[in-house]
Amino acid sequence: MLQMLVSQWSNDDDMGHGFFVPLIAAYIAWQHRDELLSTPLQPSYWGIPVLIWGAFQLTIGNLGAELFLQRTSILFTIVGAIWLVCGTRILRILTFPLCLLIFMVPIPAVIYNQITFPLQIFASTVAEVTLNLIGLPALREGNVLELANNKLSVVEACSGIRSLLSLTFLSLVYGYFFDQKAWIRPILLMGVVPIAIIANAARVTITGIISEYDKDLAQGIFHTLEGWVIFMIAFALLGVLHQTVNWLYRTVKKARTEPAIN
Repeated sequence: MLQMLVSQWSNDDDMGHGFFVPLIAAYIAWQHRDELLSTPLQPSYWGIPVLIWGAFQLTIGNLGAELFLQRTSILFTIVGAIWLVCGTRILRILTFPLCLLIFMVPIPAVIYNQITFPLQIFASTVAEVTLNLIGLPALREGNVLELANNKLSVVEACSGIRSLLSLTFLSLVYGYFFDQKAWIRPILLMGVVPIAIIANAARVTITGIISEYDKDLAQGIFHTLEGWVIFMIAFALLGVLHQTVNWLYRTVKKARTEPAIN
């Protein structure tokens, strides 16, 4: 099962970040090594029900050939084992890196399909409106853009789900390493969703513009490089969001601490 999971990381572009998830989670756990070593082991029998659930979920997943259930059963097994052998206090210390591990598991195909199609429609709609505004005729039919000189299909790979998954993971890791305030992580997590969606819509729009002037630049290696550039811009916008939230936080905090002027 683990071999199949690693194989999907290698062959599925949407899960390319999967290789980094366990490594980063392990590094974060290692950073807490002094706290972990100083915490006495207090085995808890609450880990047994979690282990049983993991085994039950694995069995159901095997019987129903449901990969998501099979793979997430690994996470329950890890949590149950730590809880049983080490106790609640150590499990609490490892909560964040353990939660990160969910990002190494591909989302179920049913949910994936429900997410990607609306993203495709949104990206193609934004591209249609933008192209018409700048004077390049475009007509959208579903997720296909009819341009003056060619046709542009916004396929699943261009839905933005790839950057959305990667940026969601990176937002949590970024918040952990660059800010000690725990409340900043959910804010960055929520903020990364519109950033990723808008960035992908911009990518589709730029692809449409480029394809009107040179088809070759809108495909192959050039299209891939364009995706990387847009991804880095989206990640930079995540940093801008972080700085903006911190600025607002400091401003409000300062306003509350300053004495009122009569």
